[in-house]
Amino acid sequence: MSYFTKATFLTSAPNIQHLTSSDGMEVAFAGRSNAGKSSALNRLTRQKGLARTSKTPGRTQLINMFELDDERRLVDLPGYGYAKVPLDMKLKWQQSLGEYLQKRECLKGLVVLMDIRHPLKDLDQNLIRWAVDVKLPVLILLTKADKLKAGKRKAQVLMVREASLAFCGDVTVHAFSSLSGVGVPELEKMLFLWFGLEKQIKTVEE
Repeated sequence: MSYFTKATFLTSAPNIQHLTSSDGMEVAFAGRSNAGKSSALNRLTRQKGLARTSKTPGRTQLINMFELDDERRLVDLPGYGYAKVPLDMKLKWQQSLGEYLQKRECLKGLVVLMDIRHPLKDLDQNLIRWAVDVKLPVLILLTKADKLKAGKRKAQVLMVREASLAFCGDVTVHAFSSLSGVGVPELEKMLFLWFGLEKQIKTVEE
């Protein structure tokens, strides 16, 4: 049984002021609307309904927090970049996102999810540059990898890895599919490192 199956819903908040205390450690999942954040969290935790998913982009409007143990949490951040929501709502989401990333002292790493067919949009790059500027490690997951054949998938991963060198920071890139499970072991290993649970890595490799 995976360590991450222990995840339970903790709280939802419109902004950082309404979150629980910043003790312990958090890893945040961020990405454009409909990039597959909620699906990735559900696959990671082996819980179909932990993070709510929707075919309508922009469903995640709040900061959603999930507890793994007394010290460690996963955070599903509001999606960004979707045009078909009112401007004031978009600005509100972006403010909440920026505030969390800049002020949440317990943040240990950032998982940035992008559709493998449309990676590295401007907002994605801006987010990664911010993380690198504050020395935050980044894991890029190229989601929906099952949509591409193996050759094209490999080419996209290599392209993004090469492009990510320009960020000059701690940036790792993997293909990911919440349907097939591609990339799940790599995600688990990175989370264990960020959470200080290196001994758990062998459970992924077994």
